[in-house]
Amino acid sequence: MIMEWILSLGAWNWFILSALFFVLELLVPGAFMMWLGLAAIAVAVISIAVPWTWQIQVIAFAVLSLISIPLWRYFARKVEQPNDQPHLNRRSDGYVGREFTLETPIVNGVGTVKIDDTVWRVMGADGPSGSRVRVMRTDGPTLYVEAAG
Repeated sequence: MIMEWILSLGAWNWFILSALFFVLELLVPGAFMMWLGLAAIAVAVISIAVPWTWQIQVIAFAVLSLISIPLWRYFARKVEQPNDQPHLNRRSDGYVGREFTLETPIVNGVGTVKIDDTVWRVMGADGPSGSRVRVMRTDGPTLYVEAAG
């Protein structure tokens, strides 16, 4: 009975499904449901023009959904614009190549430097506090340094 009712809707069931995907897109982060919604709209539009069985419609939806995944990835790469603050969420990467003064000595390979208002953990060869070090690489909040000079 329910299946008969769904089939009686014709192409409208695909429009309803696409609307559900778009609502899910608003509720769930990620921009993935949008592509499924677009696939459902495509099947609905084709279903208006071509009288095909519901089984073929489901297969067409599955194929269009699978095709939409690489399209989504392609467009996502194109949309990402380089920004004027490349180290915004990776602040430690912006310190690579710069020199700082040790706040505490490096003992057994571990010490600290103060950069602006933050104390950073540094790892490198032992050295006294007050000496200059250059950041060579980072790993999260840890700066790997060597003596500057």
